[in-house]
Amino acid sequence: MPSATSLATLASVALLALSLSACSPTATDAASDSSQWACQIQQAPFAYSACAIEASALGDKRQVLQLFWQQPDSTQPLLSFDELLAALPAGQTLSFAMNAGMYNERFAPIGYTVIEGVEKRALNLKSGGGNFHLLPNGVLWWERDGKVQITESQAFSEQLNGGQVQPWYATQSGPMLVIHDQIHPKFNPESQSAKIRNGAGVCHDGRIRFVHSDEPVTFYQFATLFKEYLGCPNALFLDGGVASALYAPSIDRHDKKQMGVMIGLVDSSD
Repeated sequence: MPSATSLATLASVALLALSLSACSPTATDAASDSSQWACQIQQAPFAYSACAIEASALGDKRQVLQLFWQQPDSTQPLLSFDELLAALPAGQTLSFAMNAGMYNERFAPIGYTVIEGVEKRALNLKSGGGNFHLLPNGVLWWERDGKVQITESQAFSEQLNGGQVQPWYATQSGPMLVIHDQIHPKFNPESQSAKIRNGAGVCHDGRIRFVHSDEPVTFYQFATLFKEYLGCPNALFLDGGVASALYAPSIDRHDKKQMGVMIGLVDSSD
């Protein structure tokens, strides 16, 4: 029979295992390629895949978060992860990537878009139908120093007009999932509208997380994941259904879909 000390040790181990949240891989998960970023597969509170990058890692220029839309020296959209991979300069590798906002029938973004300091699309504050206009929506953006932020669109407009921000990259989408630690006020916990969804969150632990649900979920369930499980005070819905796509070779994920703007972590450390 095990001693009281042994039982206490086993109990401690069990509690430690339970404390490993959705931010940590389980035994069945594929995991990290780097100490600064990792992609994982999780099963709770629902099945999803997530890639996370330490915010501090984006300041050293070896790991760079970028937005991609058009072919080099062309106005034609890249459309796919395969085309993005083919367009990367020599010496750069794509650690992971995801679709990054909604687009029209020409795969052009419908919201504010800035790529390498150049405004491709103006901030969209119009009212309308669809998920993008389920207000408040928001902007995922960062300046040249690589500090990633998610800001509600009206607040971002005030900052932009006041000259307080100079985005190097930015993509606008909607709705916001979590705003200052609060779930979007229009999300219904009883909703039955479940779809595949993807989004991004800036989290309390200093990580930026990109999440793709691997089963249909409601907006409320998806927002709860970011707020309660991943600890992200601000999170933004990027798109859903057939538009959701993830490239994460470390977990054997390479979706073959067409899309508009893409966001990806580029490694230039070689």
